[in-house]
Amino acid sequence: MKMNQEEALRMTAGIAVLTGLALGYFVSGWWYLFVAFVGLNLLQSAFTHWCPAMYIFDKLGIHNCCCNKNKGE
Repeated sequence: MKMNQEEALRMTAGIAVLTGLALGYFVSGWWYLFVAFVGLNLLQSAFTHWCPAMYIFDKLGIHNCCCNKNKGE
């Protein structure tokens, strides 16, 4: 199964938040700022439709899906 940008973004954000929470709990409370940064970045991308991760995904060859998954039904 090939992953599109939306799925990759959600997975990356989820991993970043869970990792930041674990590091904040076990290592240093300063890691909670990383979690806040991820949350603020997701919030601004909802309004601007631009996220730095999308640029990185483009360079990695992960592109937007422009097909309808239910097209055959």
